[in-house]
Amino acid sequence: MNEVVDVEIPVTPETAAALSDPRRAAAIGRMVDRIVHPAEGGDGLIAAFEATRAAARASGLTDDEIDAELAAHRAERRR
Repeated sequence: MNEVVDVEIPVTPETAAALSDPRRAAAIGRMVDRIVHPAEGGDGLIAAFEATRAAARASGLTDDEIDAELAAHRAERRR
């Protein structure tokens, strides 16, 4: 199914600005699809994380760089 529709989801102004990039918005849309409709017998959230990691690797990031970004994000959210 290649049909897509736009939906409104409340986000922070910073997130909205980041999603103004069509490629980034499309990637987020694919992640939402995977979370809502996980593969047969799979966990949608885990599948989305795995897909995100695979996309980051494809962009040239190493696992160490990905893990460092995740750690920084977690630390920032705790403040």
